[in-house]
Amino acid sequence: MRRLLLGGAITVLGLALAAYFLLLRDTTLEPRLRDAAPTSVIGSGEDAVGVSATGVLLVSLPAPEDGTLPALPLAVPPEGGRLSGPALEQARVLGAAPAALRPCIEGSRYGESGVDIELRSGIELRFGNASRAGEKWSSAMAVLAEPSITALDYVDLHAPARPTVGGEGHVLPPAEEAAGGRCGA
Repeated sequence: MRRLLLGGAITVLGLALAAYFLLLRDTTLEPRLRDAAPTSVIGSGEDAVGVSATGVLLVSLPAPEDGTLPALPLAVPPEGGRLSGPALEQARVLGAAPAALRPCIEGSRYGESGVDIELRSGIELRFGNASRAGEKWSSAMAVLAEPSITALDYVDLHAPARPTVGGEGHVLPPAEEAAGGRCGA
């Protein structure tokens, strides 16, 4: 008798779970698109390919207009549709750049100290790796906006709370010029 009751209870529980999963539970799948805006570019002209902040090649989107996005130092896009290694580190740093500053960025490279971003004015921003890239960009913006600094060659952002500057070879563009996207080319 106990087995019969236990078997009946299990059957009822099974039917209740099946009804829940088949009839009551929302099983509708909805596609979710991630923001697939390009933040850097490989190539130029009609052959240009946008690259997302996560290193995904955006080949299905129209080619970005020349000069609107910073360039990655690759001659051709890699196979597989995704960046890796130093190029991925650069894409992550460029992807974290404030949108208003992107027209001021000439491009990037990967050197001895890691990711280096070159501004159109010739100033180099030394990021190291892509960790804390947002904080590093905020620190760079604070240094570049500092009124007492009128000329420099580089800003070292390895420690974003303590950026260091060096050189006097490149003059910062006036704030109004930089705000208008004319970044001292």
